[in-house]
Amino acid sequence: MTEAARSRTSGIDRSLQILDTLSEQNRPMSAYELGKATGAPVSTVYRLVEELVEREMLSRRNDGLVWLGPRLMRYGLSYRASIDLYAEARRELRVLAEATGETVQLCARDGGMMAVIAMVEGPGHFRVTSDVGTRVPLNWTASGRLLLGHLNDSDRIAAFRKAARPSTTGTAETDPVVLADQSKKDFDDRLSIQMGQSEYAVACIAAPIRNEKGECAATISVVLAERQADMRSEELAQAVRDSALRVERAVGYAEPVK
Repeated sequence: MTEAARSRTSGIDRSLQILDTLSEQNRPMSAYELGKATGAPVSTVYRLVEELVEREMLSRRNDGLVWLGPRLMRYGLSYRASIDLYAEARRELRVLAEATGETVQLCARDGGMMAVIAMVEGPGHFRVTSDVGTRVPLNWTASGRLLLGHLNDSDRIAAFRKAARPSTTGTAETDPVVLADQSKKDFDDRLSIQMGQSEYAVACIAAPIRNEKGECAATISVVLAERQADMRSEELAQAVRDSALRVERAVGYAEPVK
């Protein structure tokens, strides 16, 4: 490899580190902070930030901090629009939100994290703090457990061992073996329920959306106050299962014959 090629590769890697750090931190940052977080020379980060801002991969706020830019949004929207499962799931979000009167989210796995990738808010006064782009450890949420449920035993345990973190409420399970067992059970039952583990007094009732390989590609969930979840658990469990099944049928997933 030539020196120019090595330099080019290094520049690409550093740029990806900057973008990944912003995504992981989920907040605008200064070039100095990005240099410290990535371990790259600050002078290199300053130069790359300027180039990325110029190309609209980053945007600069009035206070000088940088954030993900509009060009990335265009790429992301184009990518998401090309995936039938997500297009079908987005349509189903609104149907489920209208049917239940609650906030509905579509979530997917992002490494060791669960990410909210689409959401429709319910008409009531109850509001959740998680919005599109929110990322939390897989062990904190019902959806996070489901997203690993299709893996074999050793892979589930390994994934939870790497990803599990104590939650801010202090109630999320962190034992990888316990999590792996619950993940498999939830996936097989096509339902996972979480009460107050990621947010106080907030419940999540989720179902897996399986792709053509039978893997959990995403989850659809109702997020609501715990007291409402207790009163409506059976009704909402059936609603999210039915919604997930409609998405699966729309993209051609068929339950294997046993």
